[in-house]
Amino acid sequence: MVELLISSAAELEYAEALNWYANRDIYTAEGFDAEFDLAIQTIFEDPDRFPRCDESHHFYLMRRFPYQLIFRKTTDHWVVIAVAHTSRKPRFWADR
Repeated sequence: MVELLISSAAELEYAEALNWYANRDIYTAEGFDAEFDLAIQTIFEDPDRFPRCDESHHFYLMRRFPYQLIFRKTTDHWVVIAVAHTSRKPRFWADR
């Protein structure tokens, strides 16, 4: 079974997005949290199935929210390196 880790930068981005939604509507925040959990589970089950955004990185596009999870394979595991808003700062994560 593959191991999937979440970088501290991606955790912070997730927490900031969740907080933003929570400050506006708790039900929307709960929906974001549930979709994020689904994204992590889906990536965990078969990370290679997702499209690449460059030679090293794959992405998972959330369905109901304008976010994508950027992840890559290392020697012995997969790691989510960014929880990126689709309309802000393109490729800000590229140097991670």
